[in-house]
Amino acid sequence: MVEKVTKEMDQNIKEWGDEACLESDVHGLHPEIVKLMGRLKYRTSYGQNVLRHSQEVCYLTGIMAAEIGEDVQAARRAGLIHDMGKALTHEVEGSHALLAYDICKKHGESELVANAVGAHHNEIPQNSVIAVLVQAADALSAARPGARREMVDTYIKRLKQLEEIANDFDGVEKTFAIQAGREVRIVVCPTDINDAQAQQLARDVARKIESDVTYPGQIKITVVRETRATDTAK
Repeated sequence: MVEKVTKEMDQNIKEWGDEACLESDVHGLHPEIVKLMGRLKYRTSYGQNVLRHSQEVCYLTGIMAAEIGEDVQAARRAGLIHDMGKALTHEVEGSHALLAYDICKKHGESELVANAVGAHHNEIPQNSVIAVLVQAADALSAARPGARREMVDTYIKRLKQLEEIANDFDGVEKTFAIQAGREVRIVVCPTDINDAQAQQLARDVARKIESDVTYPGQIKITVVRETRATDTAK
């Protein structure tokens, strides 16, 4: 039974590796590298599946390379296999990036691809633009909200921090961080804040967020001031 299951597992690993390469449009990898890619199906990092992460990095690196006129196929290739060393870290001592670099050199990958793989954690010098793209894509895939368990906590804390910053200003009734933290909507008391002050409040909150919060992209500040007209029929 052990021999049977071992054989089945080896077959599954090969199929997962072949499928990942096919989906990623990366061809001609050494069979040992394909096998390592398949093993990543059963490896996670902070709750993120490493094989899926590698495919995301492949796609992102390819897109960025196309935008700036770099070698798209080399970029995708390096992006896909950049973490294959993680399939060996429980067996071999050392950094997964450097392990992957050695595997690339052993199995005939170009120096361009090997360096991009080995340098994505700055353990060896980067010698190409593609190496920088792989590092950037790796960071994007790992850091997007919800990708990893620890990032979910950080993401929730950032949303709370955005709301707390706005709530500290006078005249604010309620604050909502919406659109995954890309917009902060502030409801103010109309009797305390006039239209001109609402404009100033939006600017002040934006400046405060810029100085106190680390975040990707931009955050839109929207101040909502409701005007009510009331009368009584007697």
